[in-house]
Amino acid sequence: MFNLKGKVALITGSTRGIGKAIAISMADAGADVVVSSRNIGDCEDIAREINERDTPNQGRAIAIACNISHRDQLENIVTQTQKQLGKIDILVLNAAVNPHLGSMSTIPDKALDKILSVNIKSNHWLCQLVLPEMVERKEGSITIISSIAALVGQRDLGAYGLSKAADLALIRNLAVEYGGDNIRANAIAPGLIKTEFARMLWENKTLLEDTIYRTPLNRIGEPDDIAGTAVFLASKAAKFITGQTITIDGGSSAN
Repeated sequence: MFNLKGKVALITGSTRGIGKAIAISMADAGADVVVSSRNIGDCEDIAREINERDTPNQGRAIAIACNISHRDQLENIVTQTQKQLGKIDILVLNAAVNPHLGSMSTIPDKALDKILSVNIKSNHWLCQLVLPEMVERKEGSITIISSIAALVGQRDLGAYGLSKAADLALIRNLAVEYGGDNIRANAIAPGLIKTEFARMLWENKTLLEDTIYRTPLNRIGEPDDIAGTAVFLASKAAKFITGQTITIDGGSSAN
């Protein structure tokens, strides 16, 4: 039920952290994957790492650079994926930005515009570009990597949480609009995960200790903790799941 053999997965922001873990896990499950980030060298390194793995039913990886802030680059990654791999069955929207840590009352307009544009509009654009072929095939899976910040109030991540909450609305709308075409759209809301993106949080000793104290599993997450759920949502095992958000936070939101 979790076999992705014959599927093609496009994963944004997949050269490190959660995105990299998802790309590796989907390839291990049999999918051909597109490794993408702004730096082509990083993309090629991760694609090579995936292709050199000795895993049964291993899918292959290709590298395509893309800055999701630019629609023309999004158009290119879709075109190149279709040209090289033939189609896009699975879309994972992982790339995001957060140039401001602090109160929403102090965020500069430029930083707010960047957060809303990259974390919401770029995801919307890429969905627009990929959905037509999914509709034609009457099959597809879209997953957005949102955040626990979309579900609970934040002292220092308010604007980021605002953008990630909008992504949850995007997923619900896609689920309603395209369910009749057998296209599923879901989201994952991770808690604190040990990635470069969240380094400024988990390197804060006080915040880290407080987070672990409030987390029933007594640790923060690792990228692999998210990857399995992404594979699940893209697979036949989740064929009746759409419009949902799965929280992966070690139980901290249960407190």
